Amino acid sequence: MAIPHGQRALLIDITRCIGCRACSAACQELHQFPGDGTDAELSATAYTVVLDKGEDRYVRKMCMHCVDPSCASVCPVGAFSKTALGPVTYDSNRCLGCRYCMVACPFGVPKYEWSKAVPSVRKCDFCVERQKAGQLPACAEACPVEATVAGTREELLAEAHRRIREEPGKYHPHVYGETEVGGTSVLMLSPVPFESLGFRMDLGSGPLPTLTWEALSKVPAVVSLGGAALFGVFWITHRRQEVAAAEQAAAGTEPKSGKEAGDAR
Repeated sequence: MAIPHGQRALLIDITRCIGCRACSAACQELHQFPGDGTDAELSATAYTVVLDKGEDRYVRKMCMHCVDPSCASVCPVGAFSKTALGPVTYDSNRCLGCRYCMVACPFGVPKYEWSKAVPSVRKCDFCVERQKAGQLPACAEACPVEATVAGTREELLAEAHRRIREEPGKYHPHVYGETEVGGTSVLMLSPVPFESLGFRMDLGSGPLPTLTWEALSKVPAVVSLGGAALFGVFWITHRRQEVAAAEQAAAGTEPKSGKEAGDAR
């Protein structure tokens, strides 16, 4: 898959991060999530976390916004999509809760709202609405030392390679995300080999959806029937909710939750 020119990206330089967690705090504040940015794991209310790896090395975890995302390729109802701007976005109105995205993501990013009666999948949306308005992602804007900077993918790759070239003793000579899984919109620089910081180095340079298609193309009948069945479940679930809401509106009562509506029928 060709990478669109001008696609937005982030460059995270581990050598510059001071572990202040202003990025994760800004993200939680923007989304009105509880917490102060000190979460140790990604969750439905923590879209980015900063992990202390020792020796003054801090690593951010977040959605990598793959150029060709596997979460979008496995979603049977198109709840995930890669925008031309760069972010991989999610539409909860389409989601049927199969959680294939959670299995397919090589970085373990999508999280499920297990505690909610009508749950959704949650992950970083790359501040897509802010970016559409010409603003920086909240995490990049909040960083006091420019450990996280935003720009186009072309600009940030050039900047990453410039830093490596000009200070070879400071950086491990690899930009993580440049080629991994076909490329990502979040790029990383590190002073040490990435595997020593817990990064996956077994992903290869090919887009994962290519592997998905190769596997699924061998069983076209099963895929067609399975896709049709899943879409039917999706349509029926949402149709029940619509009918229940219409009936209750006509009766002057409050609409029930999706689960209550399903049980009532």
